[in-house]
Amino acid sequence: MDHNSTTRTPLNNAAVQRRSKSYRLSYRSCLGGAASRLGLTPSARRLNTSRKALKSHGVAKVNPEQLALLVKTEWQLSYVTPLHQFRHTQLKSYSRRLAAFIAAGKQQGLAVEVEGPQTFRVSFSLVQGMTESADDAETVLIQIHSRATFAGKDESQKPVWSGWLTCVNGNPEYLRSLPKDFTCLPLFGRSGAEGLTTLVKSWFQQSFDCCFGPLEVSHTSLQWLMALWTNCHTEANIQHLKMIWTLPAVPPMQVTYTVNSEDAWELWRSVRKEKENREGEEEKEEKEEENCIDIEEVTNFMQGLKSHFYRHFRLDLSAGCLNQVSTALGSAKHSGRMKITNSRYMITTLKLLTECALLKMPI
Repeated sequence: MDHNSTTRTPLNNAAVQRRSKSYRLSYRSCLGGAASRLGLTPSARRLNTSRKALKSHGVAKVNPEQLALLVKTEWQLSYVTPLHQFRHTQLKSYSRRLAAFIAAGKQQGLAVEVEGPQTFRVSFSLVQGMTESADDAETVLIQIHSRATFAGKDESQKPVWSGWLTCVNGNPEYLRSLPKDFTCLPLFGRSGAEGLTTLVKSWFQQSFDCCFGPLEVSHTSLQWLMALWTNCHTEANIQHLKMIWTLPAVPPMQVTYTVNSEDAWELWRSVRKEKENREGEEEKEEKEEENCIDIEEVTNFMQGLKSHFYRHFRLDLSAGCLNQVSTALGSAKHSGRMKITNSRYMITTLKLLTECALLKMPI
C-alpha cells in the first residue's frame, strides 16, 4: 500500500442554499402525510444497510453521445423536490422557454459568466435506457450552447452548461405515494457557469414549484462507493483506491491515502470470506445468489484500511472525516462533486446517489 505525504489545508464549509419560498402547499401536505405513513420522517430515514453488488449494466439503449457526456464530466450534485406538472412530452417547449428566460436574465444584467453579446440555444432531451423500474421517470438531459451575436455562419456554437435530472431505482412506496401531477427526478447534476446554474434553477422553481438543495455525499455513502467499486476489481481493474481524509488539528490536516488495487482487493476478499464463514449454508447460498453486500462488510473493510494506516503512521483516521474517494471507475467528494468514468457500472452508482437525494429532500 502506498501512502502519500500529509499536507495541511483549511476546511471548506459547504454553502447552504435556502429553500424556495414557492414550495407548493399541496406538495407539502400530500407528501407530509405519505412520508409519515411510510416512515420517511427525517429522523427515521436511513441509507439501506444492504445492497446488491455493483455490476456491469447494459446501457446499450442510451444514446452514445449522451452517454459520453455523462461519463466524461465532473458533476456538482443537488437534490430536487418533485416537479409539479412537468411533462416529458413538452421538452421542446421547455427548451424555448428556458432559452428566453436566460436571454431575459442577460438583458437584465444578471451575471451568466459569458462575455459579450450572446445568443443561447437550449436543448432538453430524453435519456432512455437508465430507468430500473416502472416507477422511475425517464432521465432528462439539458444542454446550453452560446454563440456570439455577430458570429459568422461557419462559427459553431460552444457548450457552456450541461445538466441532468434522474431517478434510478427510487423508493417505490414513496414514488407511488406522489400525487399524479408530480414527477420525481430527485438527483440533479450540473456542470458549467454558476450564473447559468442560478438561472436554470430559478426557471425550474418558477415553472414547476420545486426547490433545490445541496447534496453532500456523506461519510457512509463514500464508504459504500469504496466497497462497491473495489468489489468490481476482477471485472474492471480499479487501478487504485485513493482516499482523502481531514484530521482535526490546527490548522486541519489533510491526509491522502492511496492503496494498491491488488492490496485493496485482497482485503475486501478477506472481509467477504470472513462474513461467509460466519453464515449458515442456507444464508450463504442466498447471499451468493443475490450477490449482496451489507453494511457490516463495508464497515469491516474500512476498519481494515484504517488499522493498516495506523500501524504505519500512528495516525487514527477514525478521528477525522473522509472527504473524497476515487478509483478508475469514478470519484466522489463530500462536497457533492461526482465523476463516473466507466459507463458499465454507472447505473448502480446512480442508484446509491438517487437514494441519497431522496433521503436529503425535506419532507
